[in-house]
Amino acid sequence: MLDVSISATHAYKEPRCLYLLYHELRSGPSKHSYSLRTSAFAVHADVIAEALGNEQPEISPAVTFDDGHASDWEYAVPILSARGLRAHFFITVGWTGKIPGYMGWPQVQSLNDAGHIVGTHGWSHALLTHCSAKELDRELNASRKLLEDKIGIAVTTMSLPGGRYNRRVLAACQEAGYTKVYTSEPRLETTVSAFTIGRVNVSSDRSASWIRALFQPQNRELSKLQRQYSMKKAAQVFLGHWAYEKLWAAVTRPGTETQIQPRTTHEDPASNQ
Repeated sequence: MLDVSISATHAYKEPRCLYLLYHELRSGPSKHSYSLRTSAFAVHADVIAEALGNEQPEISPAVTFDDGHASDWEYAVPILSARGLRAHFFITVGWTGKIPGYMGWPQVQSLNDAGHIVGTHGWSHALLTHCSAKELDRELNASRKLLEDKIGIAVTTMSLPGGRYNRRVLAACQEAGYTKVYTSEPRLETTVSAFTIGRVNVSSDRSASWIRALFQPQNRELSKLQRQYSMKKAAQVFLGHWAYEKLWAAVTRPGTETQIQPRTTHEDPASNQ
């Protein structure tokens, strides 16, 4: 399998890493912006394998999947395996084996057996900045412990639902034993010791040429994504959490009703402080 590590003799040229965030794959078209056609992901995987095949890449890609969709196991794993690629799968533990369209425990176990990394995406996909202490314990600790029991290895990575976090959430993640937490901030990672890891969300309209451009030094695409991310955070503050979530659902999941249920909270949903 391809490995993003670099030998000690070339340590001074250790590549920056760009983490790509995928969600669901589908064999046909979908109205959901984060549901990617299987054929499109196969082409993306070719580009990723090509980039990792360079002897000294300046930007090294890594693949992650959120939520634990059944399609990740059914479609993504064979595509990745055919190209010698490994990915990081973040599982919504409370949905596993419970909700149609999401993996069961045998599939999650098979991810680990195949050499992929398995992390948690919480228990119920709740936004952690809106959780009480008891809810946060369930999302971080109960999800990790059950996942560890099911796959038989230590789980030390967490993907933040909605990318939402603040100081309280990060402190709770550290206390729960996580060594890395993955966000949805589009940025390059330059150190293996970072606690928070940024990722680029890959939507259904992204082409192979767009993916390839991200791996070019000084590329403008990443800067554009960072500006868009900043505007998104500003919109969260201006509109308020629930209004923003309804708008976001309408844009990314047209034709479906949002399942968001407001709750009383003293957390600032747009704060990363």
